[in-house]
Order: sequence, then structure tokens, then C-alpha cells
Amino acid sequence: MTMRHTISVLLENEAGALSRVAGLFSARGYNIESLTVAPTEDPTVSRMTLVTRGSEEVVEQITKQLNKLIDVIRLVDLSPNAHIERELILVKLRRADEDAKPLPLEDFNAHVLDDTEDTIVVEMIGGTSRVDEFLAAIDPERIIEVIRSGVLGILRGHRALQA
Repeated sequence: MTMRHTISVLLENEAGALSRVAGLFSARGYNIESLTVAPTEDPTVSRMTLVTRGSEEVVEQITKQLNKLIDVIRLVDLSPNAHIERELILVKLRRADEDAKPLPLEDFNAHVLDDTEDTIVVEMIGGTSRVDEFLAAIDPERIIEVIRSGVLGILRGHRALQA
């Protein structure tokens, strides 16, 4: 059965590390649905969070292959563990007519970041399904542009993915 998996990877913060991870996925025909990478509290280490889909066997194979890469320090599939996921979305919208349905800003704890004569830019942070619900609640005719950060994930409780 194909499931969505969020994998958190600590890797050396060096040129080429990201391309080697992406190359591993590409060479084996695996798709990366979401990818975020940034330095950690240690500037020599980056945290990569990626989302992919596959059976338990496929994800096990992916994690084994990732662990073989020289740049990878440690990784964990967050999906079977208690964890928190968040995604940031920025949506540029056409200004609505007065009789249009109002934006569901309060329902989704979204905020207007920019308000011009013709457009509005809205920011919303939430889990992927909540972000999808927010987008579905907006009249698609108003949407000019959608920018999603990709998923960030962290284990709940005292457990931590550390170098």
C-alpha cells in the first residue's frame, strides 16, 4: 500500500549534498513531493525534510540508500512516529467584488501581508491537509499565484534527530 512519508535527514552543509540526495531519488524513479533544506543550530549541518510516497518496502529501500550517502549524518522517517508537520503558504489573490464570498482568514488563522488596489497577499501556516483546506475554501478565480514552503517536521516529546 502506498503511503505518504515525511523523512527528516541531517546532512553535511556542503556543496553538492542536496544534489546527491535528489540524484538518488531520480536514479531510482522515486518522486519527491516536497523538499525543504536549511542549516541547523550547527552551521556545518543542514536539516532536509522531504515528503515522498511509497510502500513500507520502498521507503525502507530509500532510507537504506540515503544512509549510504557520505553526506548523510542521520535520518528518520517521521511518519510512524508522533510528530508535528507545518507548511507555510503565500497566496496572491485578485481583489474581490463587494458581493463575493469573504476570505476565510479567521477560520484558518491566516493573515494579510500585502494589500494593494488590485491584489491581496495572504499568509497561512498549518499542516498540509489544513493548507489544502484553506486553498479549497478560496474562490479559484481569485487565485493568481500560490507559493508553498514545503513540509517541515519535528518529532514530538524529548526525542530529537541530532548529529
